[in-house]
Amino acid sequence: MIIDRRGFLGTGIAAGASLAAPLVLAQDTPRVVVVGGGAGGATAARYIAKDSEGAVDVTLIEPTRTYYTCFFSNLYLGGFKTIDEIGHTYGTLASDYGVNVVHDWAVGVDRDAKTVALAGGGNVPYDKLILSPGIDFIEDSVPGWDLTAQNAMPHAYKAGSQTELLRAQIAAMPEGGTFAMIAPPNPYRCPPGPYERVSMVAWMLSRSNPSAKILIVDPKEKFSKQALFEEGWQKHYGGMIERIGPDFGAANISVDPAAMTVDIDGAVENVDVCNVISAQKAGRIAEAAGVTDGDWVPVNPADMSSKADPDIYVLGDSSAQGDMPKSGFSANSQAKVCANAVRGALTGSSVFPARYSNTCWSLIAENDGVKVGATYEPTEEKIASVDSFVSQTGEDAALRQATYEESEGWYAGITADMFG
Repeated sequence: MIIDRRGFLGTGIAAGASLAAPLVLAQDTPRVVVVGGGAGGATAARYIAKDSEGAVDVTLIEPTRTYYTCFFSNLYLGGFKTIDEIGHTYGTLASDYGVNVVHDWAVGVDRDAKTVALAGGGNVPYDKLILSPGIDFIEDSVPGWDLTAQNAMPHAYKAGSQTELLRAQIAAMPEGGTFAMIAPPNPYRCPPGPYERVSMVAWMLSRSNPSAKILIVDPKEKFSKQALFEEGWQKHYGGMIERIGPDFGAANISVDPAAMTVDIDGAVENVDVCNVISAQKAGRIAEAAGVTDGDWVPVNPADMSSKADPDIYVLGDSSAQGDMPKSGFSANSQAKVCANAVRGALTGSSVFPARYSNTCWSLIAENDGVKVGATYEPTEEKIASVDSFVSQTGEDAALRQATYEESEGWYAGITADMFG
């Protein structure tokens, strides 16, 4: 995981809190430890605690005291949300559901001893371990950029202070300046996310800096909802957005954060703001646990258990599970299947057949929402798509507004499902 200013401050406070209040676990009560308090981890912790009614001790390890959702963080960039509206805390999980919330970093896993090591000191024992740490970035995937350059060229692909920094940089662009986004290669968190981001940046600039330009440097030949985004960009932001794909050099790029330049196959572009979203991999605690196979964690489709260790489950972005995209909705859906399986394994309660679903909404302009989604079932090899849907080009304004309003309802619902 990446420590930004907000995360660093939270870690220092949390470490002291965890040392001051050592964990107290009931004798002979099964213990579940969840690492990561996002859409996967918070949901799993809540459902196990809620449905076991005290029969399972649940500990959630999450370094930040306020969690900012990556989904809807682009709407903050566009001015449709405040930063506080996408921030959530863990008090209800502790007070109403009895989850033991530990604000610290999980830095190691001893699979033989079944313990999780904390940065603040000490170890937390488990019978079942659920990892939902999100993503980390692959070093040197964009030559010239690493985490030491994230203040000059933010990634903003972990919501919070990076998102606030990127918005401030966009607001400070000179008249007629250039915003560049280095898009990531597949697979990565939230396939439509970079392109919704471009839409929201264009919305902001069209009102405050209408002569500005947006440059997308994209190593992929195609991207999620491409026809929908391109239609919307032409309709709302005609002439502002240019995308350079691999056929025109985007597969050979580098950046210079000090000079604020982007080199595209030898052609150097001066830019005013550069959002670098580099190649991604599973959050590093998964690697520390020894359950990764390359960059991601292979899991069993029926319950999200790791193929390397049946007592470790991996949810959301970090998992390699088949057809589901890496999204908040996917992580939430996987968490419910996992929670049911874990509770059944520890208490003997009923375990129901796994069913998964996902929808990804994107906002292109005010009240112009589009979506894509599917339902899934486990097979022996993977989580497989059963059916799917996607918004269509040419839809009328009323339908697009209804789609956006649907997304607002979903956000309220999923955050309540995560945090109580």
